[in-house]
Amino acid sequence: MSKIQRSGARKRLHVLLRRLFSVLPRRLRFGLIRNMVSCDPKPDPRLEFKIAETQEELEACFRILHDAYVGAGFMQPDPSGMRVTVYHALPTTTTLCAKFDGQVVGTISIIREGVFGFPLQAIFDLEPVRARGGQIAEISALAVAPTFRKTGGAVLFPMMKYMHEYCHRYFDTRHLVIAVNPDRIELYEALLSFERLTEVHVENYDFANGAPAVGASLDLDRAPQLFRSSYGKRKASKNLHHFFFEVTMSNFRWPQRRYHTTNDPVMTPQLLDHFFSKASNVFERMDNRKKALLWSIYDQPEYRAVLPLLGGVADPDHHPLRRHRRFSMRCPGKVVLMNGAGPHDYFLDVIEISFAGFQAECDSELPLQTEGDATIELGDATTSMLRAKAVRRKQTDTGVFYGFAFDESDKNWRDCIAALEMGQTYQDLG
Repeated sequence: MSKIQRSGARKRLHVLLRRLFSVLPRRLRFGLIRNMVSCDPKPDPRLEFKIAETQEELEACFRILHDAYVGAGFMQPDPSGMRVTVYHALPTTTTLCAKFDGQVVGTISIIREGVFGFPLQAIFDLEPVRARGGQIAEISALAVAPTFRKTGGAVLFPMMKYMHEYCHRYFDTRHLVIAVNPDRIELYEALLSFERLTEVHVENYDFANGAPAVGASLDLDRAPQLFRSSYGKRKASKNLHHFFFEVTMSNFRWPQRRYHTTNDPVMTPQLLDHFFSKASNVFERMDNRKKALLWSIYDQPEYRAVLPLLGGVADPDHHPLRRHRRFSMRCPGKVVLMNGAGPHDYFLDVIEISFAGFQAECDSELPLQTEGDATIELGDATTSMLRAKAVRRKQTDTGVFYGFAFDESDKNWRDCIAALEMGQTYQDLG
Protein backbone atom coordinates (compact mmCIF):
# COMPACT_ATOMS: atom_id res chain seq x y z
CA MET A 1 0.00 0.00 0.00
CA SER A 2 1.38 3.44 -0.92
CA LYS A 3 2.02 6.17 1.64
CA ILE A 4 -0.89 8.17 0.22
CA GLN A 5 -3.23 5.19 0.58
CA ARG A 6 -2.05 4.53 4.16
CA SER A 7 -2.52 8.22 5.03
CA GLY A 8 -6.04 8.18 3.59
CA ALA A 9 -6.89 5.02 5.52
CA ARG A 10 -5.68 6.54 8.78
CA LYS A 11 -7.79 9.65 8.20
CA ARG A 12 -10.89 7.58 7.50
CA LEU A 13 -10.24 5.53 10.63
CA HIS A 14 -9.87 8.70 12.73
CA VAL A 15 -13.12 10.10 11.32
CA LEU A 16 -14.91 6.84 12.10
CA LEU A 17 -13.54 6.74 15.67
CA ARG A 18 -14.57 10.38 16.25
CA ARG A 19 -18.11 9.61 15.06
CA LEU A 20 -18.36 6.59 17.32
CA PHE A 21 -16.97 8.59 20.24
CA SER A 22 -19.43 11.45 19.62
CA VAL A 23 -22.49 9.25 20.11
CA LEU A 24 -21.47 8.32 23.65
CA PRO A 25 -23.17 10.23 26.50
CA ARG A 26 -21.33 13.44 27.44
CA ARG A 27 -20.48 12.20 30.94
CA LEU A 28 -18.94 9.01 29.55
CA ARG A 29 -17.02 10.92 26.84
CA PHE A 30 -15.57 13.31 29.40
CA GLY A 31 -14.65 10.45 31.71
CA LEU A 32 -12.76 8.70 28.92
CA ILE A 33 -10.93 11.93 28.05
CA ARG A 34 -9.88 12.42 31.69
CA ASN A 35 -8.64 8.84 31.85
CA MET A 36 -6.15 9.71 29.09
CA VAL A 37 -4.46 12.31 31.31
CA SER A 38 -0.83 11.66 32.11
CA CYS A 39 0.78 14.42 34.18
CA ASP A 40 4.12 14.19 35.95
CA PRO A 41 4.26 16.12 39.27
CA LYS A 42 8.06 16.16 38.91
CA PRO A 43 8.90 17.15 35.32
CA ASP A 44 12.31 16.60 33.84
CA PRO A 45 14.66 19.19 35.43
CA ARG A 46 15.83 20.13 31.94
CA LEU A 47 12.41 21.67 31.35
CA GLU A 48 12.05 25.36 32.20
CA PHE A 49 8.96 27.59 31.99
CA LYS A 50 9.31 31.37 31.86
CA ILE A 51 8.33 34.61 30.16
CA ALA A 52 9.71 34.80 26.62
CA GLU A 53 11.72 38.02 26.67
CA THR A 54 14.77 37.82 24.39
CA GLN A 55 14.75 38.10 20.62
CA GLU A 56 15.88 34.49 20.38
CA GLU A 57 13.12 33.21 22.69
CA LEU A 58 10.37 35.23 21.03
CA GLU A 59 11.53 34.28 17.55
CA ALA A 60 11.55 30.59 18.47
CA CYS A 61 8.03 30.94 19.94
CA PHE A 62 6.72 32.66 16.83
CA ARG A 63 8.32 30.02 14.54
CA ILE A 64 6.84 27.08 16.47
CA LEU A 65 3.48 28.86 16.39
CA HIS A 66 3.74 29.57 12.65
CA ASP A 67 4.48 25.95 11.77
CA ALA A 68 1.69 24.65 14.00
CA TYR A 69 -0.87 27.09 12.58
CA VAL A 70 0.16 26.44 8.97
CA GLY A 71 -0.01 22.69 9.59
CA ALA A 72 -3.51 23.00 11.06
CA GLY A 73 -4.72 25.29 8.25
CA PHE A 74 -5.15 28.27 10.62
CA MET A 75 -2.90 30.55 8.53
CA GLN A 76 -1.12 30.75 5.22
CA PRO A 77 2.68 30.40 5.29
CA ASP A 78 4.38 33.72 6.02
CA PRO A 79 7.70 34.63 4.37
CA SER A 80 9.16 35.34 7.81
CA GLY A 81 8.43 31.80 9.00
CA MET A 82 6.81 33.36 12.08
CA ARG A 83 3.30 34.11 13.28
CA VAL A 84 3.42 37.64 14.70
CA THR A 85 0.23 39.57 15.45
CA VAL A 86 -0.45 43.13 16.48
CA TYR A 87 -1.43 41.86 19.94
CA HIS A 88 2.13 40.68 20.52
CA ALA A 89 3.24 44.32 20.33
CA LEU A 90 1.20 45.35 23.37
CA PRO A 91 2.54 45.55 26.94
CA THR A 92 -0.71 43.87 28.04
CA THR A 93 0.26 40.67 26.20
CA THR A 94 2.68 38.17 27.71
CA THR A 95 4.19 35.28 25.76
CA LEU A 96 5.26 32.30 27.85
CA CYS A 97 7.68 29.65 26.69
CA ALA A 98 8.72 26.13 27.62
CA LYS A 99 12.42 25.35 27.16
CA PHE A 100 14.18 22.00 27.16
CA ASP A 101 17.94 22.06 27.54
CA GLY A 102 17.81 25.76 26.67
CA GLN A 103 15.79 25.33 23.46
CA VAL A 104 12.21 26.64 23.15
CA VAL A 105 9.81 23.70 22.69
CA GLY A 106 6.45 25.26 23.50
CA THR A 107 4.66 28.58 23.74
CA ILE A 108 1.40 30.20 24.76
CA SER A 109 0.33 33.86 24.72
CA ILE A 110 -1.92 35.63 27.23
CA ILE A 111 -3.73 38.71 25.93
CA ARG A 112 -5.20 40.83 28.69
CA GLU A 113 -7.74 43.42 27.63
CA GLY A 114 -5.89 46.42 26.25
CA VAL A 115 -6.33 49.16 23.68
CA PHE A 116 -7.11 46.64 20.89
CA GLY A 117 -9.51 44.53 22.93
CA PHE A 118 -9.41 40.76 22.32
CA PRO A 119 -9.21 38.85 19.02
CA LEU A 120 -12.33 36.83 19.87
CA GLN A 121 -14.54 39.67 21.08
CA ALA A 122 -15.47 40.50 17.48
CA ILE A 123 -17.51 37.29 17.25
CA PHE A 124 -18.27 36.18 20.82
CA ASP A 125 -20.33 37.95 23.47
CA LEU A 126 -18.23 38.47 26.61
CA GLU A 127 -20.88 40.33 28.59
CA PRO A 128 -21.91 37.26 30.66
CA VAL A 129 -18.24 36.87 31.65
CA ARG A 130 -17.82 40.58 32.45
CA ALA A 131 -20.93 40.48 34.63
CA ARG A 132 -19.15 38.14 37.05
CA GLY A 133 -16.44 40.72 37.69
CA GLY A 134 -12.66 40.57 37.42
CA GLN A 135 -10.18 41.02 34.59
CA ILE A 136 -10.34 38.87 31.47
CA ALA A 137 -7.46 37.45 29.43
CA GLU A 138 -7.62 35.58 26.14
CA ILE A 139 -5.42 32.50 25.90
CA SER A 140 -4.04 32.26 22.41
CA ALA A 141 -1.11 31.11 20.30
CA LEU A 142 -0.67 27.70 21.94
CA ALA A 143 1.85 25.45 20.22
CA VAL A 144 4.30 22.68 21.07
CA ALA A 145 7.30 21.67 18.95
CA PRO A 146 6.63 18.52 16.86
CA THR A 147 9.19 16.42 18.73
CA PHE A 148 7.33 17.04 22.02
CA ARG A 149 3.72 16.65 20.85
CA LYS A 150 3.59 12.91 21.52
CA THR A 151 5.11 12.96 24.99
CA GLY A 152 1.82 12.50 26.84
CA GLY A 153 1.54 16.11 27.96
CA ALA A 154 5.07 16.32 29.39
CA VAL A 155 5.34 19.88 28.05
CA LEU A 156 1.69 20.84 27.58
CA PHE A 157 0.36 20.21 31.09
CA PRO A 158 3.12 21.99 33.03
CA MET A 159 2.95 24.86 30.51
CA MET A 160 -0.80 25.15 31.14
CA LYS A 161 -0.18 24.99 34.90
CA TYR A 162 2.41 27.77 34.60
CA MET A 163 -0.09 29.85 32.62
CA HIS A 164 -2.78 29.28 35.27
CA GLU A 165 -0.52 30.36 38.12
CA TYR A 166 0.91 33.31 36.23
CA CYS A 167 -2.56 34.65 35.36
CA HIS A 168 -3.83 34.26 38.92
CA ARG A 169 -0.74 35.47 40.82
CA TYR A 170 0.85 38.03 38.51
CA PHE A 171 -1.45 39.03 35.63
CA ASP A 172 -4.45 40.20 37.69
CA THR A 173 -6.75 37.87 35.79
CA ARG A 174 -9.92 36.11 36.91
CA HIS A 175 -11.40 34.85 33.63
CA LEU A 176 -9.64 33.02 30.81
CA VAL A 177 -11.35 32.98 27.41
CA ILE A 178 -10.45 30.92 24.34
CA ALA A 179 -11.58 30.39 20.76
CA VAL A 180 -10.78 26.87 19.57
CA ASN A 181 -11.66 24.53 16.74
CA PRO A 182 -14.92 22.61 17.34
CA ASP A 183 -12.98 19.31 17.17
CA ARG A 184 -10.96 20.36 20.25
CA ILE A 185 -13.49 22.14 22.44
CA GLU A 186 -14.40 19.00 24.43
CA LEU A 187 -10.75 18.55 25.43
CA TYR A 188 -10.83 21.99 27.07
CA GLU A 189 -14.22 21.28 28.65
CA ALA A 190 -13.36 17.83 29.97
CA LEU A 191 -9.74 18.37 30.98
CA LEU A 192 -9.65 22.05 32.02
CA SER A 193 -13.26 22.82 33.00
CA PHE A 194 -13.88 25.51 30.36
CA GLU A 195 -17.52 26.42 29.72
CA ARG A 196 -18.82 27.40 26.29
CA LEU A 197 -19.62 31.01 25.57
CA THR A 198 -22.12 29.96 22.91
CA GLU A 199 -23.82 26.70 22.05
CA VAL A 200 -23.14 27.05 18.33
CA HIS A 201 -19.72 27.44 16.81
CA VAL A 202 -18.68 30.33 14.58
CA GLU A 203 -18.22 29.23 10.99
CA ASN A 204 -15.58 31.78 10.04
CA TYR A 205 -12.99 33.04 12.53
CA ASP A 206 -10.77 35.57 10.74
CA PHE A 207 -8.02 35.41 13.37
CA ALA A 208 -7.49 31.72 12.44
CA ASN A 209 -7.67 31.99 8.64
CA GLY A 210 -11.44 31.54 8.57
CA ALA A 211 -11.45 28.23 10.47
CA PRO A 212 -14.56 27.47 12.54
CA ALA A 213 -14.31 28.27 16.25
CA VAL A 214 -16.07 27.75 19.56
CA GLY A 215 -15.69 30.24 22.40
CA ALA A 216 -15.28 29.17 26.02
CA SER A 217 -14.30 30.64 29.38
CA LEU A 218 -12.87 29.53 32.72
CA ASP A 219 -13.35 31.38 36.02
CA LEU A 220 -10.05 30.99 37.90
CA ASP A 221 -11.79 31.72 41.20
CA ARG A 222 -13.97 28.65 40.67
CA ALA A 223 -11.32 26.50 39.00
CA PRO A 224 -10.09 24.64 42.13
CA GLN A 225 -13.64 23.53 42.95
CA LEU A 226 -14.38 22.57 39.33
CA PHE A 227 -11.17 20.55 39.02
CA ARG A 228 -11.79 18.83 42.36
CA SER A 229 -15.25 17.70 41.29
CA SER A 230 -13.88 16.41 37.96
CA TYR A 231 -10.84 14.54 39.23
CA GLY A 232 -11.85 13.56 42.77
CA LYS A 233 -9.32 11.18 44.27
CA ARG A 234 -7.67 9.90 41.10
CA LYS A 235 -4.04 8.93 41.41
CA ALA A 236 -1.50 11.74 41.06
CA SER A 237 -0.51 10.97 37.48
CA LYS A 238 -4.14 11.39 36.35
CA ASN A 239 -5.31 14.06 38.76
CA LEU A 240 -5.17 17.55 37.27
CA HIS A 241 -6.63 19.08 40.45
CA HIS A 242 -3.63 17.83 42.40
CA PHE A 243 -1.28 18.80 39.55
CA PHE A 244 -2.61 22.34 39.04
CA PHE A 245 -3.37 23.41 42.61
CA GLU A 246 -1.28 21.36 45.02
CA VAL A 247 2.02 20.68 43.25
CA THR A 248 4.90 23.19 43.43
CA MET A 249 7.40 23.03 40.57
CA SER A 250 11.01 24.12 40.66
CA ASN A 251 10.92 24.32 36.84
CA PHE A 252 8.98 27.60 36.96
CA ARG A 253 10.79 30.95 36.65
CA TRP A 254 8.63 33.80 37.95
CA PRO A 255 9.07 37.52 37.20
CA GLN A 256 10.80 39.55 39.88
CA ARG A 257 8.83 42.74 40.55
CA ARG A 258 9.75 45.70 42.70
CA TYR A 259 6.23 47.14 42.47
CA HIS A 260 2.78 45.55 42.34
CA THR A 261 2.47 45.99 38.59
CA THR A 262 0.18 43.71 36.59
CA ASN A 263 2.00 43.59 33.24
CA ASP A 264 5.36 42.18 32.21
CA PRO A 265 6.23 44.05 28.98
CA VAL A 266 9.29 42.87 27.09
CA MET A 267 9.18 44.91 23.87
CA THR A 268 12.16 47.23 23.70
CA PRO A 269 12.38 49.62 20.71
CA GLN A 270 14.82 47.17 19.10
CA LEU A 271 12.44 44.20 19.50
CA LEU A 272 9.43 46.17 18.20
CA ASP A 273 11.40 47.23 15.14
CA HIS A 274 12.68 43.71 14.50
CA PHE A 275 9.43 41.77 14.81
CA PHE A 276 6.85 44.24 13.51
CA SER A 277 8.71 46.20 10.82
CA LYS A 278 11.73 44.20 9.65
CA ALA A 279 10.77 40.54 10.08
CA SER A 280 7.10 41.20 9.28
CA ASN A 281 4.88 44.00 7.96
CA VAL A 282 2.48 44.07 10.92
CA PHE A 283 3.01 47.79 11.54
CA GLU A 284 2.64 48.60 7.85
CA ARG A 285 -0.78 46.86 7.72
CA MET A 286 -2.19 48.68 10.77
CA ASP A 287 -4.83 51.37 10.37
CA ASN A 288 -4.37 54.91 11.69
CA ARG A 289 -6.40 54.28 14.82
CA LYS A 290 -4.22 51.40 15.95
CA LYS A 291 -1.07 53.33 15.09
CA ALA A 292 -2.23 56.28 17.19
CA LEU A 293 -2.99 53.96 20.10
CA LEU A 294 0.51 52.50 19.89
CA TRP A 295 1.95 56.02 20.02
CA SER A 296 -0.10 56.69 23.16
CA ILE A 297 1.27 53.56 24.82
CA TYR A 298 4.91 53.83 23.81
CA ASP A 299 5.36 57.53 24.47
CA GLN A 300 9.01 57.40 25.54
CA PRO A 301 11.40 59.17 23.16
CA GLU A 302 13.31 55.92 22.49
CA TYR A 303 10.30 54.42 20.67
CA ARG A 304 9.58 57.28 18.29
CA ALA A 305 11.95 56.11 15.58
CA VAL A 306 10.46 52.60 15.38
CA LEU A 307 6.72 53.23 15.67
CA PRO A 308 4.60 53.28 12.48
CA LEU A 309 3.97 56.74 11.04
CA LEU A 310 0.41 58.01 10.89
CA GLY A 311 -0.95 58.86 7.48
CA GLY A 312 -3.87 60.90 6.19
CA VAL A 313 -6.10 63.21 8.20
CA ALA A 314 -6.49 62.96 11.95
CA ASP A 315 -9.61 61.19 13.18
CA PRO A 316 -12.15 63.86 14.28
CA ASP A 317 -13.51 61.42 16.90
CA HIS A 318 -10.08 60.86 18.43
CA HIS A 319 -10.04 61.85 22.07
CA PRO A 320 -7.05 63.75 23.46
CA LEU A 321 -4.75 61.77 25.71
CA ARG A 322 -4.90 62.25 29.45
CA ARG A 323 -2.56 64.76 30.98
CA HIS A 324 -0.94 62.07 33.10
CA ARG A 325 -0.36 58.46 32.09
CA ARG A 326 -2.12 55.82 34.14
CA PHE A 327 -0.50 52.55 35.11
CA SER A 328 -2.22 49.27 35.89
CA MET A 329 -1.42 48.01 39.39
CA ARG A 330 -2.89 45.77 42.07
CA CYS A 331 -2.03 47.37 45.43
CA PRO A 332 -3.61 46.96 48.85
CA GLY A 333 -4.29 50.21 50.67
CA LYS A 334 -6.50 52.10 53.05
CA VAL A 335 -7.70 55.63 53.60
CA VAL A 336 -8.65 57.12 56.99
CA LEU A 337 -11.63 59.46 56.71
CA MET A 338 -13.76 61.23 59.29
CA ASN A 339 -17.38 60.19 59.70
CA GLY A 340 -19.97 60.85 62.38
CA ALA A 341 -18.23 58.52 64.84
CA GLY A 342 -14.74 59.90 64.22
CA PRO A 343 -11.87 58.56 62.08
CA HIS A 344 -12.65 55.37 60.18
CA ASP A 345 -10.42 53.02 58.16
CA TYR A 346 -11.67 52.24 54.63
CA PHE A 347 -9.79 49.43 52.88
CA LEU A 348 -8.95 49.84 49.21
CA ASP A 349 -7.89 47.73 46.28
CA VAL A 350 -5.91 50.15 44.12
CA ILE A 351 -6.05 49.17 40.43
CA GLU A 352 -4.53 52.19 38.69
CA ILE A 353 -2.12 54.97 39.62
CA SER A 354 -0.91 58.20 38.04
CA PHE A 355 1.22 61.20 38.94
CA ALA A 356 -1.68 63.01 40.62
CA GLY A 357 -4.15 60.33 41.67
CA PHE A 358 -5.26 56.74 41.71
CA GLN A 359 -8.34 54.57 41.16
CA ALA A 360 -9.47 52.03 43.74
CA GLU A 361 -12.29 49.63 44.46
CA CYS A 362 -13.90 49.83 47.89
CA ASP A 363 -16.66 47.72 49.45
CA SER A 364 -17.71 50.61 51.71
CA GLU A 365 -19.47 53.84 50.80
CA LEU A 366 -16.93 56.68 50.81
CA PRO A 367 -17.73 60.36 51.30
CA LEU A 368 -16.67 62.42 48.30
CA GLN A 369 -14.49 65.53 48.52
CA THR A 370 -13.33 64.59 52.01
CA GLU A 371 -9.58 64.57 52.51
CA GLY A 372 -7.92 61.84 54.52
CA ASP A 373 -4.69 59.93 55.07
CA ALA A 374 -4.13 57.22 52.44
CA THR A 375 -1.58 54.43 52.80
CA ILE A 376 -0.80 52.50 49.59
CA GLU A 377 1.49 49.47 49.37
CA LEU A 378 3.21 50.03 46.02
CA GLY A 379 5.50 47.02 46.44
CA ASP A 380 6.50 44.42 48.99
CA ALA A 381 8.95 46.88 50.55
CA THR A 382 7.55 50.21 49.34
CA THR A 383 4.66 52.09 50.98
CA SER A 384 3.39 55.57 50.12
CA MET A 385 1.63 57.98 52.49
CA LEU A 386 -0.66 60.58 50.88
CA ARG A 387 -3.28 63.17 51.75
CA ALA A 388 -5.97 62.22 49.26
CA LYS A 389 -9.69 62.57 48.66
CA ALA A 390 -12.23 60.64 46.63
CA VAL A 391 -13.42 62.99 43.89
CA ARG A 392 -15.70 60.68 41.88
CA ARG A 393 -17.61 57.43 42.27
CA LYS A 394 -18.55 54.88 39.63
CA GLN A 395 -20.74 51.87 40.25
CA THR A 396 -20.51 48.93 37.86
CA ASP A 397 -21.76 45.35 37.76
CA THR A 398 -18.40 44.29 39.18
CA GLY A 399 -18.12 46.74 42.08
CA VAL A 400 -17.85 50.36 43.18
CA PHE A 401 -14.79 52.32 42.09
CA TYR A 402 -13.49 55.65 43.33
CA GLY A 403 -11.17 58.13 41.71
CA PHE A 404 -8.79 59.76 44.20
CA ALA A 405 -6.80 62.96 43.75
CA PHE A 406 -4.05 64.58 45.81
CA ASP A 407 -2.06 67.79 45.62
CA GLU A 408 1.30 66.41 46.66
CA SER A 409 2.87 62.94 46.64
CA ASP A 410 5.70 61.52 48.70
CA LYS A 411 9.07 60.32 47.42
CA ASN A 412 8.04 56.66 47.17
CA TRP A 413 5.08 57.57 44.96
CA ARG A 414 7.20 59.83 42.75
CA ASP A 415 9.93 57.19 42.44
CA CYS A 416 7.37 54.56 41.46
CA ILE A 417 5.75 56.76 38.79
CA ALA A 418 9.17 57.72 37.42
CA ALA A 419 10.20 54.06 37.20
CA LEU A 420 6.96 53.16 35.41
CA GLU A 421 7.31 56.06 32.99
CA MET A 422 10.95 55.33 32.16
CA GLY A 423 10.87 51.52 32.22
CA GLN A 424 10.74 49.85 28.83
CA THR A 425 10.39 46.27 30.06
CA TYR A 426 9.44 44.52 33.28
CA GLN A 427 13.15 43.85 33.88
CA ASP A 428 13.66 47.61 34.33
CA LEU A 429 11.35 47.49 37.35
CA GLY A 430 12.82 44.38 38.97
